[in-house]
Amino acid sequence: MTFSLIAHCAESGQFGVAATTAVPAVGKLVTHAWPGVGAVATQARVNPYLGIDGIGFLRQGMGAPEVKKALLDCDPHPEWRQFAVMDKSGRTEAWTGSECLDWAGHRTGTGLSVQGNRLAGPHVLAAMEAAFLDLKGEPLARRLIEALEAGNDAGGDVEGAVSATIYIVECEAYPLWDIRVDDHPEPIRELHRLHDVFAESVVPHIRKMPTRAEPGGERCDVDV
Repeated sequence: MTFSLIAHCAESGQFGVAATTAVPAVGKLVTHAWPGVGAVATQARVNPYLGIDGIGFLRQGMGAPEVKKALLDCDPHPEWRQFAVMDKSGRTEAWTGSECLDWAGHRTGTGLSVQGNRLAGPHVLAAMEAAFLDLKGEPLARRLIEALEAGNDAGGDVEGAVSATIYIVECEAYPLWDIRVDDHPEPIRELHRLHDVFAESVVPHIRKMPTRAEPGGERCDVDV
């Protein structure tokens, strides 16, 4: 009941995950990423530990193929799961279990993996991939949202969508972008609106926050 993508921007070093689904709060458990390490998306009958442990394995230096095997080995019901893994080199691996709702599948490539279940068909993933690749050179946040929109326009989840999210890390352990539309009749349209709000009013302040290299940060105009 979810479609998602994980992606890497070689220019900025950012890793990102985007997803939308027909149930509320897709961003709470599906999206996982760590700076300089990679990203994981976990969906279908969600096992959150596939994301948590997947990032842990990536932080230990494991590559995407090793992480995929380790995650499958530690889950007693892999046939219920769908997940994708990207390592620090942009290598991707994905898994679609046999009990995922039809149509279910994935497409993987260097720097990008798209996956979904209960979709209108494989053309949904093809549309997402094409939209993302067509925007090469654009900021990762925009590319992720446009890919979600293309998948939705191609038929998306056959039950529709009520929530959507993008999650992006760059250099720090905290995210640069973390937008969640938890319950909305047009979640991707709302994601577009919130992207513009974040770009103007949130991301500039996040870039001034303390970092590991500069623990004091810059003077920020907003107290949270």
